[in-house]
Amino acid sequence: MPGEMIPAHGSLLPTTNRMRSTIEPMVNEERLVALFKELCLINAPALEEADSVAFGRMTLEAMGLEVWEDTAGAEIGGNANNVIAKLPGNAGGEVPSIFFSAHFDTVEPTAGLTIVERDGVLYSDGTTILGADDKAGMAPAIEAIRIIQENNLPHGDIYLLFSVAEEIGLKGAFALKIEELDVDFGYVLDTGPPVGSFVVRTATHDVLDVTIHGKPAHAGKDPEKGVSAIQVAAEAISKMKLGRIGPETTANVGLISGGTANNVVPARVKIMAEARSTDPAIVDAQIEHMIMEFEAAARKFGATVEIHHDRHYGGYQVAADAPVVHHAVNAAKALGMSGALRTTLGGSDANAFNQKGTPTIVMGTGMDKIHTHEEYVSRKDLVDMTRLCLEVVAQVVGR
Repeated sequence: MPGEMIPAHGSLLPTTNRMRSTIEPMVNEERLVALFKELCLINAPALEEADSVAFGRMTLEAMGLEVWEDTAGAEIGGNANNVIAKLPGNAGGEVPSIFFSAHFDTVEPTAGLTIVERDGVLYSDGTTILGADDKAGMAPAIEAIRIIQENNLPHGDIYLLFSVAEEIGLKGAFALKIEELDVDFGYVLDTGPPVGSFVVRTATHDVLDVTIHGKPAHAGKDPEKGVSAIQVAAEAISKMKLGRIGPETTANVGLISGGTANNVVPARVKIMAEARSTDPAIVDAQIEHMIMEFEAAARKFGATVEIHHDRHYGGYQVAADAPVVHHAVNAAKALGMSGALRTTLGGSDANAFNQKGTPTIVMGTGMDKIHTHEEYVSRKDLVDMTRLCLEVVAQVVGR
């Protein structure tokens, strides 16, 4: 879940008097870290997660959970489905049904990954990403369920939702029929530190797929007979507001490709661009501005332009007094963590789940420098993430 983190308005939620942990079972650190490493070592780029899904399903079934897959793979053109697992409640009474979620896929392949450890911190050897995004969410969620089972801790229904194709537009989460599970609320373990902080507000993210059609000509003999699609693109982009548009708004032109040869006036250019903001109206205005500049430049030079606009995902804002936030903040504070509420311009599966009507917030994990070959996570943060999941369950049960 990339994106700059911004403190949310009213960043700390008043809590109840319960300010110390109600449970402190021993986390099996070696088992947790071994699972994390096993998950990372399975190559799982988006749409190619089959091996990781098979391992994940085998692990969950060996724990005695109810496990099944949906049909996401066929729907999104991948080779694997989302995995859903359920631990039926044992607490009795009216206990909310909750979920913990993470994603299988990585932002790029991890074939040949070598994991190194220095001073209790796990890295790759620098030739690939580590894949802590999002195995640093998945492993603690699984370890927490194991501890609940081993200690017969009280709990309501708990689901584990492990998705595919998150890194390419939350495709697995949008395909997952969370509304059929009858869960009350849940937590996506998929953003950076600190552990014990929570993303409750995110941006709307729109993308533009633009193709400019000019006219080819020999660049040395008859350049005046051509219309340069690259020149049109340059004119349009030079007039755009890009970068940091406001405190919670950004825009970017991220990809340009086109042309055929150095001596040919380029007749076609393809451009990918985006805009993000916590205010959908500002996103709409920024996208309209960018489209108008492309169209104006095309008219100026006698080119044509095709523009496809897509809402990648909508933003969300979960109220500070919502149960999903209330229990999380109380859990964090019971463990001596901050419980800070955050805003991000990045997206996660929580955007999809909130859009489908299930209140969801994102838990900060220890993974840092994600989407780079310098990515890392510490043993301590993996352990603390597990403890936080356990404490959330205890707060939800109310014991």
